[in-house]
Amino acid sequence: SSSAASDVYKRQVLYMVLATGGAVTRGNFEFLIYIGVMIVLVGVVAAVHIRVHLTLPVLWCLSIWGLLHMMGGLVPVPETWAINGDIRVLYSLWLIPDRLKYDHVVHAFGFGVTTWVCWQGLRAAFADRGLVEPTFGLLVLCAAGGMGFGAMNEVVEFTAVLLVPETNVGGYLNTGWDLVANLSGTILAVGLIRARVLGPH
Repeated sequence: SSSAASDVYKRQVLYMVLATGGAVTRGNFEFLIYIGVMIVLVGVVAAVHIRVHLTLPVLWCLSIWGLLHMMGGLVPVPETWAINGDIRVLYSLWLIPDRLKYDHVVHAFGFGVTTWVCWQGLRAAFADRGLVEPTFGLLVLCAAGGMGFGAMNEVVEFTAVLLVPETNVGGYLNTGWDLVANLSGTILAVGLIRARVLGPH
């Protein structure tokens, strides 16, 4: 319903205001760039929702992704926890030392959800043709869309590197693992869509 979607947006506004305050207080100018991008993306999602009528679960997942992103760049981790790099925030945290970072999980989740959004958009575009089945070809397009948005994210991170002297973006290897995480998320998403686990059905 529109009221339920409104609740999702209100919570997004709340955590983004808090994140902006935290970034300004800590002088984290890199993250202010990401918050600016987030504001634009929230507007884009709202516009897509008006046209496509995204389901409430996908709206919640997008909101959770945004929250995980804000936490990743701003929430500090204890000195005793293993991190990658020198900046002690969740995005640097090794969940499995030298194997899996918090960053990887957020990438996989986020671009899996983006793939789901692509599927809902595709269904809406062909709604006048009746029920659209999750065929292999259509799901490849959705996965390609999810990966494309993931690549755009890497462009945003590269822009941050050019604009801010010191960032927590990482180098070429980090970009490569980000893309692998994105791919993992898109594959999982299309698998769940194909299995009819992710609606609408």
